[in-house]
Formats: sequence, structure tokens, C-alpha cells
Amino acid sequence: MSQGKVVKVSGPLVVASGMEDANMYDVVRVGEQGLIGEIIEMRGGNASVQVYEETAGIGPGVPVESTGAPLSVELGPGLIGTMYDGIQRPLEEMRKIAGPNITRGIKVPSIDREKKWQFMPKVKPGDEVEAGDIIGTVQETVLVEQRIMVPYGISGTVEAIESGEFTVEDVICKVRTADGELKELAMLQKWPVRKGRPYKEKLVPEMPLITGQRVIDTLFPIAKGGVAAVPGPFGSGKTVVQHQLAKWADAEIVVYIGCGERGNEMTDVLMEFPELKDPNTGESIMKRTVLIANTSDMPVAAREASIYTGITIAEYFRDMGYSVAIMADSTSRWAEALREMSGRLEEMPGEEGYPAYLASRLAQFYERAGRTVSLGKEGRLGALSAIGAVSPPGGDISEPVSQATLRIVKVFWCLDSQLAYKRHFPAINWLQSYSLYVDRLEEWYAENVNKEFPKLRAQTIHLLQEESELEEVVQLVGVDGLSPEDRLKLEIAKSIREDYLHQNAFHEVDTYSSLNKQYKLLKLILTFHKLAREAIAKGAPFAKLMTLPVRESIGRFKYVEEKSVDETFDSAMDEMARSISELTAKEAEDDD
Repeated sequence: MSQGKVVKVSGPLVVASGMEDANMYDVVRVGEQGLIGEIIEMRGGNASVQVYEETAGIGPGVPVESTGAPLSVELGPGLIGTMYDGIQRPLEEMRKIAGPNITRGIKVPSIDREKKWQFMPKVKPGDEVEAGDIIGTVQETVLVEQRIMVPYGISGTVEAIESGEFTVEDVICKVRTADGELKELAMLQKWPVRKGRPYKEKLVPEMPLITGQRVIDTLFPIAKGGVAAVPGPFGSGKTVVQHQLAKWADAEIVVYIGCGERGNEMTDVLMEFPELKDPNTGESIMKRTVLIANTSDMPVAAREASIYTGITIAEYFRDMGYSVAIMADSTSRWAEALREMSGRLEEMPGEEGYPAYLASRLAQFYERAGRTVSLGKEGRLGALSAIGAVSPPGGDISEPVSQATLRIVKVFWCLDSQLAYKRHFPAINWLQSYSLYVDRLEEWYAENVNKEFPKLRAQTIHLLQEESELEEVVQLVGVDGLSPEDRLKLEIAKSIREDYLHQNAFHEVDTYSSLNKQYKLLKLILTFHKLAREAIAKGAPFAKLMTLPVRESIGRFKYVEEKSVDETFDSAMDEMARSISELTAKEAEDDD
């Protein structure tokens, strides 16, 4: 281990001399309290260390000791339901030791060393195993079964395997490698956070990550294993969108990173998540969630680590064969931490003071998402979907973090402050957002929802675009200057906006909408458009069509419970066909 002394302190940056034997990204301990830090630059024997704790009181001459190992996370039973800080220290355990405020230099194991877990072996002595093979399982929560895998770089013959209750450090399996060495395996593994976990193959995403949010699932879907960005100004609902996805997306594991956001937002997550029930099992959502909190008042350097900590934990569950969703709220705060450290290192600044390597660092994070075949003989299919919120100053998405993100991600949900001021949530602007997965997912929607669904989606987008063009005409000549067909288009687009795209996250029924319900609500709106257009062509008055009671039924359909969707849809379709044909027939009689 290399030992040196502090020669310079600049906020979270500490420069230490006498560190010739240390390596880049080694973890170091600074001072008597052993503040944790990471080497981010080497110049001769001088190491620049970003310290993940408050550096007040550290001065020249203070000892700095390298651990000789990179910043790593601990992986094993005990992750689910835990809330960590940016460097994977459990906040609840720290509170027990040091009270409500985090004390500097506190050392707490990331995973409980005392707790015993029931281990069920899946292999027997004499079996051949390789890296990634599952040797046994632990039922961590009601919803999550931890699959204990052979660590990377180990393969051979199982000599002994245990069954029963063990701590994460107990030896549960012994493997004899090809060169005769005996390897002892425990449930606990470590993995360096800056290095992506290996896999056999990365596959093309082919199915959507269903979120239950109509504007996302229908218009701008994200694939399982896909990447999405949610940029938007202050108050436009980024955090609520992230919360909704964490609650309702059909991912088996959720990793939620509060990176540099306000503490009260993480408090909301902490208060809400244990109360929420998983829609499929009725269990608390916390039983499939890992939370990482590095709020705006916590050390700035730890923001960078929090993103890597989160994605490494997510990759671990992906390798078990789970579908994992990671929410990063927000990558702008992470980029600000990069900018601060870059400035203190006196590097040449790029655009708006961000470091020149901002885009490549963002790409390194998002590239770790994907749908993969794991290592091991089985080759389990896993998916890691990454959704990052971006907080551009003043909502200006031409700034560097937004632009660098847009060059990487395939889905762009553009939050609009104007929609938010109109109380339209989710405030996703349908004219500026896009999804590059749509063409690839059309076949899945046609097979699994309804073969009409892709066509209805295309009609919806077309109507919303036409509405935008017609509104410009209305501003010039007034709505009375439009033909009945164009006025109908405006009314149907309004119905799409208010009855379909608008969704109440705090309404017990409307907060989640199944794909079947989404299809049927869209079918009702567009069928009304088709029948009303035909009726107008036959002479039916536009004003009377717009006051038919069936329009009220369409507006209320989103509040219909799932079990009544099919029945309500059939009766609304019958009522619509009957009332429009009666109105058309009556008008024809009056004309005669």
C-alpha cells in the first residue's frame, strides 16, 4: 500500500505527494478519520484525489493511504429494500451508529455481515461450473430470488457445496479449477464500479418496457434494454415521471438513484414506496427496489460515484436473468460534479465549463444498458433499461448535457413547462418527443395488443400534428372560419389530449393503464372521429354531434377499473354507433 502526505486541498480535491506506487482509480483513506476518496489523476508521485466526504480540517501534511483496490460495490443478498448513499454505505445503519447526520470517516459494511440467509444449492459435487453459472439461490424478499453466481474468472469442478443458513461471508461452495487450485466461494462478491460486468452477447431490444403511462406506451415507447432521457425545466414533472416509471414499469428490479436532487424529493420516495403495492403481486414495491440517495447537500464528488454504484448493482441483477430498470435523477447534477472536479484539476474547460470528456462519460453510463445473454452455460436473458432525467438550466435543451444525452439515447420525452402550467401531466410534448424504437416494436404491439394498434398510433400522431397546423389558422381567421371537418379534427385532437394523454398520477385507477385499456380508449376516440366524419358528410350538424352523451362516456373511460374495461368498451361502442346513426337519420328526415 502506498502512503503519502497532503500537499494541497481545494474543496473536495486533495493532492497528495509520495504516491508513486498508487494507481488511477485506487481508493484512498485521507487523514486520521480515514475519509474515503478516489485517485482521479496521477502526475509523477503526486495523486489528485476526489474525496467523497467533507474535507474541512484537512491540511498539508495529513497522511493519505492507498488501499490498492478500485472503488467497488458489494453484491449479494441484502441489497433489495436498502437505501444507500453514493458510495454504497447503508444510510439506516449509519443513522444507528452516528445519529441523523452523516459523520465523516464512518465505516459501515454495505451488506450486513451478521444476518443469515437460507441458501439452496442448485449444483452438486462433481458438476462442472463456469463463470456466471448459478450454484444456488436465496429467497431475499417475497418478490426477489437472489441467484448466487460463480464469480468472473473462475471455472472448474464442484468439490463441495453446502445447504442451510449462512452469512454472506461463509464459504458455501468449493471449486477445483483446471490447474488444481481450490477456490472457496461465498455469497458476497465485489465488483469495481467503473467497469461494466461482462456478458456473452448483447441482443437487439424487441419488446417494450410497459409503464402504464399512455403517452409513453402508445406514442413514445421504450424497449426493454433501451435508453431514454427525460429533459425538462424546473417544475415540469421530471421527478414524478421517474417515480411513476419506478412504481409501474414492468421491470422485476428497480434501482432508483437520487443524484444531486433536493432532499425532500428523496423523502417523498422513501415515504411513498413502502406504501405502494406491486400491481402484479400486491406486495410492497420496496421488496424489489434498491435506493441510492446522494442529495444536493451531500458531498458533490460522491454524485459521480452514485451513478456508477447504481448501474453496477443493476448489472448484477441483469446477469441473474432479471429485467431491471435504473432511474437516474438527474444526470445534470452528475455532470455538474464532473465540471466542479474538472475545474479544480485545472483542466481545459469545454462548452459552458463542462469537461471535454462529458459526452464520452455519459456514453459510458448509457452504453451499459441493454438486453444481454449472461455468462454461464445456461445463457440467461436479462435486460437493463436506463432512464435518465436531465435538468437543463431554464429548460434550455441546447445546453451541453442535454445535447450530449440526445446523441446517445433512443427515446426523448421532452417535458414542456407550458403544458405543466396548464396542469397537463405528464407534461410530455407530443410534437417534440420521439422514440426510435417504434418501428422495431410495432410487430410486438400488433401480436400482443391488437393488430390495429400501430395504425391507431400513426393516426393519433397525425391528428395531433394537424391540430398544431390548424391552430395557426384559427389564430388568423377564428374557429368559425374552419370547415366542419377541420373543426371535428380540433375536437378529436382535444379529446386525445384531455382524455388520453392527460393522466393523473395520484388517482388510484388512472395512475396505471394496461395496454388493453390504452388500445380500447384510443379505439373509442378514433372510431368516434370516423363515424362523426361520415355523419357530417351525410349532413349531420357538427354542434349536435359534439353534444352526444357518448362523448361523456369516452371522457370517463380512463377511470374505469381494469375488470370492467371490456364490458364498458362494448357498451360505449354500441351507444356510439346507435346515437350517431339515429342523429344522421333524424337529420335526413328533417331535410325531407
